[in-house]
Amino acid sequence: MRNFVNRPVMSAAFALGLSPSAALAICNVDYVSKPGDNLFSIAEEHYGDREHWELIFEQNKRLLAASTVIPGRTLFIPCPPEAETQAAAAPEQPEPAAVKPVATTPLAQADMTLLTGGNFGPFSGQDLPGQGMVTELITAALEASPSKVTFALAWDDDWTEHLFPQLDEKAFDIGFPWVKPDCAANPGHERCVSFHFSDPVVSLPVMLFVDAQRPIAFEQMSDLSGKTICRPNGYFNHDLDTADQPWMAEADIKVLAPRHPRECFSMLGQGRVDAVAMNLFLGAETIVQEGLRSQVVPLERPVGEIGLHAVISKSHWRGTSHLYRLNAGLKALRQSGQFDQIMTRHLETFWSELQ
Repeated sequence: MRNFVNRPVMSAAFALGLSPSAALAICNVDYVSKPGDNLFSIAEEHYGDREHWELIFEQNKRLLAASTVIPGRTLFIPCPPEAETQAAAAPEQPEPAAVKPVATTPLAQADMTLLTGGNFGPFSGQDLPGQGMVTELITAALEASPSKVTFALAWDDDWTEHLFPQLDEKAFDIGFPWVKPDCAANPGHERCVSFHFSDPVVSLPVMLFVDAQRPIAFEQMSDLSGKTICRPNGYFNHDLDTADQPWMAEADIKVLAPRHPRECFSMLGQGRVDAVAMNLFLGAETIVQEGLRSQVVPLERPVGEIGLHAVISKSHWRGTSHLYRLNAGLKALRQSGQFDQIMTRHLETFWSELQ
């Protein structure tokens, strides 16, 4: 299941574009990994650009662990979209399909109502192409579902009202995008108690951002022992502390939680924290907005990942059938290749706008 959204985590990623030498890419081939390989070095070898490592990850997620490559594994190296366009010999090859507007069925007449909000780029926002990556993926999935119903989309930028009371009281059927807590470890969490979660629409790498003048080594859990990490208030820590990698419990990590992401980077600059932990998109966007390109860099190794899901109240009488429609549609999108096309287009737009 290729639903992982990733991006190179080198400092250069925030300054470079997405099309360095696509015409020279050695792609649409199998590659047998060698000792010492990683996704960055393989992308450099095949694309001439380490920034395209996420393409390899998306195609080979089941064979990989984070950015780790096991020697001897055969990986498929896809062509980046721009390389395929430049190399296409057939003039009749169609242009990529334009972004379709989301369904326009009036709320009162729709069989299914969806609730989301803005200011959450590149995932949801009325001013974004396709109204955001997750918005477009979910609406396309519902269109591709084998059991289609009419649906309508409502926007409310006050995210604090979405789960409780609106979705919990079934004012709307499905809400997105939401992070799923670790319900196995914390079944009493209010989200686990009150909501069903869809399959992950996308998963995001959680990175450690550090001061370029005070880098830290991070190869194993013990490297974080005694470190102070900043994560904005309201962001879950379950991706940092799982049964497989109990970072916080066993590595003795102290977490500071200010209200806004920019405050974390301010603390980093002041030397009050050793690293900032947040998803790659939020971190990259904040670094650019705060003018910190040369001062802050992400470490290459993700500390974890978080999934963005759709949610529906457990007391909803059509909850199971609605989730089936959405999950079946997401599966159909992936099988058809449309999922990758949508995701890649949004990724390219997001990163190009940060240049």
